[in-house]
Amino acid sequence: MLTFDEYRAHDGLGLAELVRTRQVSAAELLELAIARREQVDPRLNAVVIPMFEQARAYRHAPGPFAGVPFLIKDLYQDYAGVRATSGSAAYKRAGYVASQHAEIVARWLRAGVVVMGRTNTPEFGAKGTTEPAAWGPTRNPWDLMRTPGGSSGGSAAAVAAGIVPLAGASDGGGSIRIPAACTGLFGFKPGRGRTPIGPEAGEALHGAALNHVLTRSVRDSAAMLDATHGGERASLFALAPPERPYADEVTREPGRLRIAFSTRSPIGAPVHADAVAAIERTARLLERLGHDVEQAEPELDGVAMARDFCTVWFAQLARVVEETQRLLGSAELEFDTIAMAAVARSTSSVAYATSYGQWLVYTRQLNEFLAERDLFMTPTLAAPPPEVGARTTPLWAERAMRMSLPLGGSRLIPLASGTIQQTILANLGWVPFTQLANITGVPAMSVPLERFESGLPLGVLFVAAPGGEGRLFALAGQLERAAPWDARRASV
Repeated sequence: MLTFDEYRAHDGLGLAELVRTRQVSAAELLELAIARREQVDPRLNAVVIPMFEQARAYRHAPGPFAGVPFLIKDLYQDYAGVRATSGSAAYKRAGYVASQHAEIVARWLRAGVVVMGRTNTPEFGAKGTTEPAAWGPTRNPWDLMRTPGGSSGGSAAAVAAGIVPLAGASDGGGSIRIPAACTGLFGFKPGRGRTPIGPEAGEALHGAALNHVLTRSVRDSAAMLDATHGGERASLFALAPPERPYADEVTREPGRLRIAFSTRSPIGAPVHADAVAAIERTARLLERLGHDVEQAEPELDGVAMARDFCTVWFAQLARVVEETQRLLGSAELEFDTIAMAAVARSTSSVAYATSYGQWLVYTRQLNEFLAERDLFMTPTLAAPPPEVGARTTPLWAERAMRMSLPLGGSRLIPLASGTIQQTILANLGWVPFTQLANITGVPAMSVPLERFESGLPLGVLFVAAPGGEGRLFALAGQLERAAPWDARRASV
């Protein structure tokens, strides 16, 4: 029987190899994962919908992750016959049960994983922290007073605490990379359309939102993308397949790359001195590895980009709110959700189209920048993970919005108002870097190379041009060999 320390020492592919060679059974791995969840989750609140009995009865497929315990996010990663709440108390009260597997879940199952539960997420994934009223906050295993980020915070906390070696996640504005940086994990966001979002839809948030996983090792992320990438029936377009398997890229030398970096927040917010120093150290490491490194950044208006991102984000959330109300009837939602939807309803269709049109401008500007470079590097976080509750909407902002809402006055709080813009910039202040890759649809990754002086993890963010997933995995593999991070363990 494997000990927990032996279990935690292996990544997902390593555990699958033990199962394949019959050194351990999938049932033994599952019981280790369940025992670890029972030990640490009362403090973390990461796995909110256990699926232990389904997992014990499940017979895994003979894929690359055959027999490996796995968790899925409680947001658009439905498992047939299991509760799905999207982090919302309205769905929780209604006892909503998914009628079919999401396509990404079906592909994960074909890869051989054993799904043992669903992880916490903010209501409809709309925030960068994981503190839904439905389930309560998830806490960071590195410091229980702090958030693991969001919206894939439950998955991040579970992987960082050793419950599972990898877990399902999704990223519409940084929701894989932010939690990865908060918890010392490798977080990879594929490019637009690379992984499925259906079966009903072929894209989410104009392709800005993608499903993938949070992992400890680079090779787990690459192998899982090999197992899940590709179009589906509702896909809007077909992507060229990778030149070679992503798993092969991890062990290949990336060659001499041209890498630009910046430590300046695109919205003008302060960047913590530790984050600046981390990027400067990483730049020197990259130079020692033979890469050409320069300080440069795309010429775009970051404040305008944040506003244009939120215009589209809020409108998409308003659509989700209306669908929820149609499906459930009277749906009591969190105030922040209601407020964001109200702001969206105050925005004209012309304003929406204008903001989305600007997304295309930002895409061209980034692609022009990357035409002369291979990668763009920044910190993933501009500040340490905040304390739980610290990113709750300020009371002054909530009061201002509550005064307008009863008057039918969602039109009294347009997105261009000072109150809303201040709230947006305040909430993005610690995470201003990640949205660029979502807006432009390019692949990006957070690599756990660095730490704040306090010991909290600090990710380094890399952005590639369209189709650059292989290049990112090759560099990530090189960095993992040069500056390994797996020996670092959270305190929980």
